[in-house]
Amino acid sequence: MRPPHASGPLLLLPLWLLAVLVLTPAAGADWPQWRGPQRDGHSAEQAPAGLDGAADPLWKRSLGHGYASPVVVGDTVIILDAEDGQEIARALDAATGGIRWSAPLGPVFSDEFEPGPRSTPVVDGDRVYVQTALGEFRCLGLADGAVRWRFHFGDYGMRWVPDRASNIGAASRRGNTGSPVLDGDKILVQVGSTNGAFMVAFDKRTGRELWKSQNDLASFSSPVIGQLAGRSQCVTVTCEGLLALNPENGAPLWRIPFKTGANRNVLTPILLDDTVYYASHTTGLRATRVRQDGPAITAEDAWLNRDLRINLSSPVAVAGHLYGLGANKNFVCVDRATGSVAWSQSGFGDVASTLATADGHLLVLTDLGELRLLKATPERYEEIGRRQVCGKTFSHPAYANGILYVRDPRELIAWPLRPTKS
Repeated sequence: MRPPHASGPLLLLPLWLLAVLVLTPAAGADWPQWRGPQRDGHSAEQAPAGLDGAADPLWKRSLGHGYASPVVVGDTVIILDAEDGQEIARALDAATGGIRWSAPLGPVFSDEFEPGPRSTPVVDGDRVYVQTALGEFRCLGLADGAVRWRFHFGDYGMRWVPDRASNIGAASRRGNTGSPVLDGDKILVQVGSTNGAFMVAFDKRTGRELWKSQNDLASFSSPVIGQLAGRSQCVTVTCEGLLALNPENGAPLWRIPFKTGANRNVLTPILLDDTVYYASHTTGLRATRVRQDGPAITAEDAWLNRDLRINLSSPVAVAGHLYGLGANKNFVCVDRATGSVAWSQSGFGDVASTLATADGHLLVLTDLGELRLLKATPERYEEIGRRQVCGKTFSHPAYANGILYVRDPRELIAWPLRPTKS
């Protein structure tokens, strides 16, 4: 296989169309972190008019293996992959796919699901935050990839579990997957240590530790920060259940304990209307209502649908419903108020990344690399178009400035999507 840093062939658009793209001001927005600008699977982009007649890819870039999703800020794409026994961060030119810099991060992790990084980077201003599956965390300069500051999860006593068949801490035996989250001048990182450092907050510019909290082991889920019951809360899913922390000082606010069969909580929570929506492959889909009760914050399940044992793919919320992959290789629409299924459509795989566009549509990338365009409606499953856009993939796409970026085990591909006419 050609090394990822080599100058591989690019699939370019016709010159006239490329000129139009260059000369036309971009109307979209960045995709700087896991699941997009607000970390909820929503894009500021409009839906394309269709997929059947979509243009050819803008470019393709050869990559080593990995599952980390791409992120996009301005004219730069950041992607992680593996090469020569190292996990690598790379900055690409968004217009051409050319590599601007590559930064080795640390030894590669590998198991029967193939080698490479699993955690999606976070870009903030002139910095990009990356972490390896084995727990090397770095703040790099966005312009040059130079290390600004770093630490290793082992510095906090995170213990690697060599027995991958055990049910001890998911990330401790299968590699760190969850992506860190920004909060003002802080970045919060799930270390997953029983030495009071499940979550550690750092000054995002200097790397100075600000606080650490809890003894939970890290699952594969990513934390989110939002307003619940009138207070800012950092909500995440550990190996022990749902947990909310005060992002200012790490103090625990509430817990909903539950255990799963393999400590394999994966989905990213959705925070909306003082409610947290979350599903696991063992317990099902739940809605947890958060309230202010005097000086305390309380949380209790509003409903629990045990049949919706969603395993690997986080849904999106549009209006009063959730849309995403179900428990039986199906796609479902779920009423947020009751947890009841409005409709279900078969014919999907084990993984499907779902993002919502600004005009009420869904882009769904299946694990076989097929992109489907749906209308987000609770009335029925309404498919507008579909197209093969990559090979088999478990990675969430990025949608920025009219371009959908998808990756499979061999390459990153940039697809221009023509917006719906107004």
